[in-house]
Amino acid sequence: MDDTRLIAELASAGVVLDTDARRLAEYAYDASNYRVPPLAVAFPHSADETATVVRECALRGIAITSRGGGTSMAGNAIGPGVVIDFSRHMSRVLAVDEVARTATVEPGVVLSDLQAYLARVTGNALTFAPDPSSKSRATVGGVIGNDACGNHSVRYGRTSDHVVALDVVTADGVRVTATRTGLRATDPADAAANARAAELEAGLRALTDEYLSEFRLELGRIPRQVSGFHLGNLLPENGFDVARALVGSEGTCAVIVGAVVTLVPVPPAAQLLCLGYRDVVEAARDVMTILEFSPAAVEGIDSAIVDTMRHRRGADSVTGLPDGGAWLYVDLDGADAGDVARRSSELLQQLRGLGRLVEGRVVGDPAERAALWRVREDGAGLSARLVEGGDCDDPRRSARPLESWPGWEDSAVAPEKLADYLVEFRSLLDEFGLTGVMYGHFGAGCMHVRITFDQRTDEGRQVMATFVRRAAEMCVRFGGSVSGEHGDGRARSSVLPTMYSPAVMSAFAKFKQLWDPHAILNPGSIVDPAPMLADLALADIQPRTWNTSFELTSTHDVDPFVHAVQGCIGVGRCRASSGGVMCPSFRATGDEKDSTRGRARTLQDMVRTAPTVADGWRSDEVRESLDLCLSCKACSTDCPTGVDIATYKSEFYDHYYRGRRRPLSHYSLGWLPTWLEATSRLAPVVNKFANPKAGRLAGLTDQRQLPKFASHKQLRRELGEPVEHADTVLVLDTFTRGFRADVAGSAKRVLEDAGHTTECRTDVCCGLTWISTGQLSKAKKVLAKTAAALDDGTDRPIVVVEPSCAAALRKDLPELIHTPAARRVADRVRSFATAVVEQSEAGWQPTTPLPDQVTVQTHCHEYSVFGASVQRKALAAVGIGQVREATGCCGVAGNFGFEAEHYDLSMKVAEQALAPALRATAPAAAVLTDGFSCAMQVNQLQPERDSLHLAQLLDPRREERA
Repeated sequence: MDDTRLIAELASAGVVLDTDARRLAEYAYDASNYRVPPLAVAFPHSADETATVVRECALRGIAITSRGGGTSMAGNAIGPGVVIDFSRHMSRVLAVDEVARTATVEPGVVLSDLQAYLARVTGNALTFAPDPSSKSRATVGGVIGNDACGNHSVRYGRTSDHVVALDVVTADGVRVTATRTGLRATDPADAAANARAAELEAGLRALTDEYLSEFRLELGRIPRQVSGFHLGNLLPENGFDVARALVGSEGTCAVIVGAVVTLVPVPPAAQLLCLGYRDVVEAARDVMTILEFSPAAVEGIDSAIVDTMRHRRGADSVTGLPDGGAWLYVDLDGADAGDVARRSSELLQQLRGLGRLVEGRVVGDPAERAALWRVREDGAGLSARLVEGGDCDDPRRSARPLESWPGWEDSAVAPEKLADYLVEFRSLLDEFGLTGVMYGHFGAGCMHVRITFDQRTDEGRQVMATFVRRAAEMCVRFGGSVSGEHGDGRARSSVLPTMYSPAVMSAFAKFKQLWDPHAILNPGSIVDPAPMLADLALADIQPRTWNTSFELTSTHDVDPFVHAVQGCIGVGRCRASSGGVMCPSFRATGDEKDSTRGRARTLQDMVRTAPTVADGWRSDEVRESLDLCLSCKACSTDCPTGVDIATYKSEFYDHYYRGRRRPLSHYSLGWLPTWLEATSRLAPVVNKFANPKAGRLAGLTDQRQLPKFASHKQLRRELGEPVEHADTVLVLDTFTRGFRADVAGSAKRVLEDAGHTTECRTDVCCGLTWISTGQLSKAKKVLAKTAAALDDGTDRPIVVVEPSCAAALRKDLPELIHTPAARRVADRVRSFATAVVEQSEAGWQPTTPLPDQVTVQTHCHEYSVFGASVQRKALAAVGIGQVREATGCCGVAGNFGFEAEHYDLSMKVAEQALAPALRATAPAAAVLTDGFSCAMQVNQLQPERDSLHLAQLLDPRREERA
């Protein structure tokens, strides 16, 4: 039966599936090295609907893969049949019992959302303990599937230590509940479920009796022995705990549709110690001493990750680190703050006495703590594409930037053996000419190591396979586990016989057979694994040239555009519902399609599967995927690997629309600088007739008020007479001179107040409107002219009033115009907030009285190009300490929020940060919107409120102009 008939049959049975080619591309990947396109994707709303999907697939022999956040590094969340995504609709917390300290949840609830919910309903008294670094997008079902642990596993152990019961659907579509003492029908009145539960329980008891000695001798030997099935939980002394036996089974035995989990008290007092060492081995040698102080966490990172974070997000993105080349984060907690502080002091003193510690400190500042933990949490992504690397003494190590991959990223040994294990492991890396970037759970003996495998060539793939086998043998010699929390999946299941005896491997196979006799649940993992080198995402991609206008770089002999879109490794930070700005469209829709990852995966499939390059650039699936991207650029900095979908969208649109009619907004808003040349001369007349209904003729929404156009006369009045021999260039961009002439005057006066003379340029343009709509030929012409005009042989700072235009001149100009002049101009560009910080550092303070507190809308482009904290730093520099920051896209994002088809989404995006911040801000309080788009959204949300540009707030004439 062909796939089309299968899908039709499933649909007739009431199974709703998505089989769109774009959707299949999104779900062909997780965070592993693998690509397995599914037949279809299901998004069930309930356990019963899930049972129907499983039952109907089972009748037809269709494989089933369960998926949560899709962040598996071992290939556990991809499969060839139907992928069931629980994160979309089955994400509720059903009950919380504070007395019993349990929560009943659906499998798709995200860990950080669960923890936030528990904090609200229990007054921050209880939480769910497992906290892997992916907790902002990983789901409860996912951490149960892998038996994940997290940063505080030293205190709280693995997910299996916190599972009371699991509601599951068996491979034949029956609903049963696994408990700590056996199995029962989820519905006692369900005769088929009662019979299936009894049959399974009898089989499991017989299996346990057959392998009693093997389970006792080989399983559960170290804290992080996650590899294989956890059948030691079935032993009599462990109470025949079927629920815990299923934890870590990677969806190969049953489909989880609900769970009862235990909760733990939140310690009243906690303190973070940051300890610097020369290298990770020296750090590991102090772990056993640290464990004597009962820490809640002992986590480690090396310098390569820190260097990449600073390169990508600015020097101030990592503060508070002591000297060293590797660091341990040690969390101490307890009931009494004084006692915690005393233990911290004693620990530091003892470590200094041992002689390995380079420097250690208590991290008291909350912002510093958050920044340091983010470095650790982004370790997998940051280490994937490092800013520098290579070894000039070893020709096998590329001198180009490092690109590292999972595959052997999750081994674990007993903590007391970790240092010696790392010594041998580094020797093994050296033997193969590989580099490993190390981070992980030092206190639990679990190391996450991303390695510079070359998966693009046959030779490189063979090296990877040989290395993994050798590493597994070495790990076993140390009494370790090939997986410590990520699971075995497609990456490591084939080396399980290295770790376990034939008898235990036979027990694993029988356990799988009991639950899934026809092997339809996540086939290829743990039992009967697929070959390690099968289905690699980087293998067998046809070498083709994808010509681009943007100058993209590649660290390998790979087309730069292909290499750029392959930057997404699937860690899924773009699916987080809080923190940072990325990804506003996903936060509004909850659809993988609208995430940075979903778009990148669709582009990856485009460069892999398109019959020709020309066909690829004409892909309607990619066009659909990119449609709701706001081009906010947040992903270029928030994504740990620096994926820049705004740039890829611009490039794709440029090719896609060649010879085609574009949306009307591409002509109206895309060519806005041209139209403003006319409106500035006829502003009074244009303003009289400009209204939302008129906007419809230009492809704009009629639900948003059009801005008032400024006239040439207004701008001349604000700027006054030109100044000769000025020391600063002030660029009045299209938006400022076209709509905000008063802001232009304020900016000039602030710079003069700081002691500068300004040359006001109204004759240059950043080309942003053409860039964002993918009209790159025109954009390049405009930018080339701008570069020539501003490259005046001086190093005078170029201050740009509109943040998005400043960002375009800093980043897009040198990427589109490949000349020394373009690079020189870009290096001189500052956003206005950046200029304020510089003037303050030079000793200037504004002369106008300032409010004690303000609300500021973070500008996405400024955030991504000039630094996430630049606006807050500017306000702090001028003495404003109380800042309510709406960190998130405003929703307008240039042309996006004005387009009729995008208006509703733009308002949903506003609810992520801006709208709540405005509601919490007093009517008379200052609201700062340096971006014109942000100001328009404030006007839409609260028409009675006037928002200000930072220049207007600091204007020495502000009070007289009020």
